[in-house]
Amino acid sequence: MKKWIFPILLVFGLFLAACSNETGAEVEQSKVKVGIRNSELRTWEYLKERANEEGLEIEIVNFSSAYDPNQALVEGDIDINAFQHVAYLDSFNENTDSEIIPIGTTIIAPLGLYSDKYDSVDGIPVGAQIAVPNDAPNWGRALLLLQEAGILTVVDDFDGNGGADKIKENPNNIEIIPVDSANAPRVMEDTAGSVINNGVALEAGLTLKDALIHESKTAKPYINVIATRSDEKDNETFQKVVELYQSDETAEFIEETYKGNYLPTFITLEELSSYKDTYSTD
Repeated sequence: MKKWIFPILLVFGLFLAACSNETGAEVEQSKVKVGIRNSELRTWEYLKERANEEGLEIEIVNFSSAYDPNQALVEGDIDINAFQHVAYLDSFNENTDSEIIPIGTTIIAPLGLYSDKYDSVDGIPVGAQIAVPNDAPNWGRALLLLQEAGILTVVDDFDGNGGADKIKENPNNIEIIPVDSANAPRVMEDTAGSVINNGVALEAGLTLKDALIHESKTAKPYINVIATRSDEKDNETFQKVVELYQSDETAEFIEETYKGNYLPTFITLEELSSYKDTYSTD
């Protein structure tokens, strides 16, 4: 009898191991921790559900405006983030000597000029105050918008970043007030108008229809991206997240959910890299 015990136990053990491996393969999931801001939470909750169906687990880390998700990425607290346009990302890398790179495009969230007091740009009086975001990329973005509105003109060698020295002509002596982007909706009551980032505007209950003027979707420097550390650029799991985002289903969800405030914009990274050639004072 004893000579049969070992073969039987061996076969039984192999059977259990096979079952264990098969079960493990069924439940095992790749996991990605993504840092976002609240304005796109609904999109990422949708993506989380779709990813789960494909064996990919997305953990959403929702950051307030007080903390930069790029810093969390640098420190390894998250795997990827999706909250910023490429011009902002380049500025962060330059200022912090970081190496965060885009791995896919997502949306354009047009910047707008909003006012509680005036119904059109033409109604803004001489010497009025207009608030703009105080970080360099969005400040520059705001100046381009104000130029498009005919309020001012930027310098000839404009590099996309804002600052008081980037204004060439200001015929109506408009006073530009830089403020934290999160506070831009609040200062509308104290100014003639406020240039507000799309996500911040949405959180404040504003839509593009409320804006006196807003950007067009061809503003390539301001296309939002999914980004990661440069050493993870070829991570296959992260690429799966990009594929999910850039699907027709996700584009349709965004269009229906945000009613035109966010514009799905899926272009190649090669095309995106040429954005610095698109600064224009036309």
